[in-house]
Amino acid sequence: MASAIPPPLPLRYAARMQEAITALYTRTFGRAPARVVRLAAVGSQRLYYRLTGDTFGPVIGAFGPDPDENRAFLSFSRSFRGAGLPVPEIYAADEPRRIWLEEDLGDTTLFGAVSAARADGPTLRAGAPGAFPPAVEAAYARVLETLPRFQVEGARVVDFRLAYPRAAFDEQSMLWDLNYFKYHFLKLAHVPFNEQHLEDDFHRLIAHLLSADTGYFLYRDFQSRNILLRDGAPWFVDYQGGRRGAAQYDVASLLYDAKADIPDDARARLLEGYLDAFTRLAGTPRERFLATYRGHVLIRIMQAMGAYGYRGFFERKVRFLESVPFAARNVAGLLAAGLPVELPELEAVFRNVVDEWADRASPIEAPRG
Repeated sequence: MASAIPPPLPLRYAARMQEAITALYTRTFGRAPARVVRLAAVGSQRLYYRLTGDTFGPVIGAFGPDPDENRAFLSFSRSFRGAGLPVPEIYAADEPRRIWLEEDLGDTTLFGAVSAARADGPTLRAGAPGAFPPAVEAAYARVLETLPRFQVEGARVVDFRLAYPRAAFDEQSMLWDLNYFKYHFLKLAHVPFNEQHLEDDFHRLIAHLLSADTGYFLYRDFQSRNILLRDGAPWFVDYQGGRRGAAQYDVASLLYDAKADIPDDARARLLEGYLDAFTRLAGTPRERFLATYRGHVLIRIMQAMGAYGYRGFFERKVRFLESVPFAARNVAGLLAAGLPVELPELEAVFRNVVDEWADRASPIEAPRG
């Protein structure tokens, strides 16, 4: 469910969690850590620490405020790890205190690798020739070759009864996302629309999306900041919002991740590589997958824009608004190709968004009403 991000935890509370995590480390490994460093967490109330010992390598200690979300993460982690999927090992957990210790996979995210490559020179910046270097595309290709294992094999081993906040990405989940877009982006950005006509379009889009096969593990937040690269191999984190759903959604999440700004030609090649791996494992015909793919791209972009709107327009955190022009340019591409079903009010809304934001430089500010 798309929801408001609560305010940061008080420093005193964070200090108590650090003490509890340090105690769990000591009980687990027999010695206190030599060093504890708090790590940054963006857009979340979870707390993360890196604990380093004299005889044991670095470990990540974590606190999650929501016990149901924690239960899903810990259960999924153990199931994935047992199936040989690349996720962190869980060393210990104290669920009543909402803390756990997990394997340290390092600090290099897929998004960080893209950013570093683009910072190497002016010809590697987003939107310029060579903006997606071959080494970065190869890293994305490895990620997308691995993803079908989570979607197919993962669906066989996880306990969907523990999925949070819902067991499936169903009609209710989709309505949450679409209304998040409506109330936290369109209304806050003063984009005009007819509410009843937009609701009618939402229901038409949902009916189209629900015609897809929905028996897969849907990661839900499959984007470049949730993939770590260790020795060049991808490792996956932050799947606590996973549930049963359509495989198309996760591919759309990664390939249309706004600030990753993947060029169209690279996006097409990466999708083909993914489809090779997915159809081999799932036995699903390409045409069946592609029939609803653009619709899943659409709803994922709207969910992301709702998040940018809430964090940027309402909370006035400008860095989230930096993603809006990238998202608007992705929308322009979808409009040029044609929307997957007839959505006249949504198409009018999107043309307004493209006209207003696609050519803007970042950062941007909310329009004044």
